[in-house]
Amino acid sequence: MDYVLTTMFFLPLFFLLCILLKILDKRRHQNCYILDYQLYKPSDDRKLSTELSGDIIMRNKNLGLNEYKFLLKAIVSSGIGEETYAPKMVFEGREENPNHDDAIQEMEEFFQDSIGKLFQRTGIRPDNIDVLVVNVSMFASMPSLSGRIINRYKMREDVKSYNLSGMGCSASLISINLVQSIFKSNKNQLALVVTSECLTPNWYTGNDRSMILSNCLFRTGGCAMILTNKPSLVHKSMFKLKVMVRTHHGSKDEAYGCCLQTEDAQDRVGFHLGKTLPKTATRAFVENLKEIAPKILPMRELLRFATLSLARKTLQNIFGKSFNATRPTINFKTGIDHFCLHTGGKAVIDAVAQSLNLSQFDIEPARMTLHRFGNTSASSLWYVLGYMEAKKRLKKGDKLFMISFGAGFKCNSCVWEVVRDLEGDGNVWNECNIEDYPPKTLENPFMAKYGWIQDHEDIETFKSLK
Repeated sequence: MDYVLTTMFFLPLFFLLCILLKILDKRRHQNCYILDYQLYKPSDDRKLSTELSGDIIMRNKNLGLNEYKFLLKAIVSSGIGEETYAPKMVFEGREENPNHDDAIQEMEEFFQDSIGKLFQRTGIRPDNIDVLVVNVSMFASMPSLSGRIINRYKMREDVKSYNLSGMGCSASLISINLVQSIFKSNKNQLALVVTSECLTPNWYTGNDRSMILSNCLFRTGGCAMILTNKPSLVHKSMFKLKVMVRTHHGSKDEAYGCCLQTEDAQDRVGFHLGKTLPKTATRAFVENLKEIAPKILPMRELLRFATLSLARKTLQNIFGKSFNATRPTINFKTGIDHFCLHTGGKAVIDAVAQSLNLSQFDIEPARMTLHRFGNTSASSLWYVLGYMEAKKRLKKGDKLFMISFGAGFKCNSCVWEVVRDLEGDGNVWNECNIEDYPPKTLENPFMAKYGWIQDHEDIETFKSLK
């Protein structure tokens, strides 16, 4: 009888324990970690110097003197230096008529360099990969780019393959969100995420100012990374994903049309950057911050902000709109140690820095990435991250806030926790002599060489001088 009673008492407890252990084990496998990542650094013969930039602009027969002056101003104020990279066809003077093989070659060079180095450094074989996600927004091939990677590296037949296009500069966080969702329902997974942009078929040769601006900002680059939810690899991982928030304003016509691949009046395809872009980006950014702030900031900071906001509103109700109290701001540094900002341009970096009240130290990685590599679209965030790592800023337990913008219009953000102290081993920034950054000046030499353009009003005289 005692045995029966004991069994009846402990059996429910045993089942409850089993259920609890199962839940804990499932949650343990649902975490998303970055095991390692590899940035792409093209060969030195692909560097876009001031001299070559001037030659490319001058050989565009569709540009007039006003366009030259516009481009001069845009390049000088862009924040981009002389060591960014461009596709091969630009150096061969074929930007007006690149072919399909040129685009494939641009992607294959990136795949071979970065993915190959990543597999070699981690010791993970291609046939160990369970999930492959590739995001390249403005180029689609058949077979897909993900299919080309599977073929090149001979991955398994059951690998889950995803090929994302048209997602813009914020696509890498979308890719990671996709992997995160897969991890929630599959244990012991390894995922390869490949993020880049193909410039070859998207170099604009017309004279529409809203389109030629993209030639001043976008440059060649890319990143390959391996993510996992294997508990056995946690100690080898670099970052743990804490939270992700995606904001999409595509339902608003103004937001949808501010970044658009379209045709100009002469039917030349280009990437249109509208005048409403700054306002659109600000709105999406604010909405994104409203959602992510309560998830990443300590309660004391949220209470402080709520109290000051309520007090300000109360005083305005008492004294009227004439009461000119300063609007309270949230201090994101109370919950975040590092800020990884999208390098959409100098104005984008400065605007985000002002909104978050960041110091020059905080935005240095983004500014240096823009100066050294330019805007490499969806891979830009990872060059910023690489700079922080090479500077040995990232220590165990630090929180890292990533913010990206993209066509659609989208603002995506996430927070990573640094799993272990990072030393920047194998980082391309170390190949760039990281100790030389930041340089003493970021002044673009373009004005010194081509500033005389501003003094000319006659296009023929201008061309004869060139």
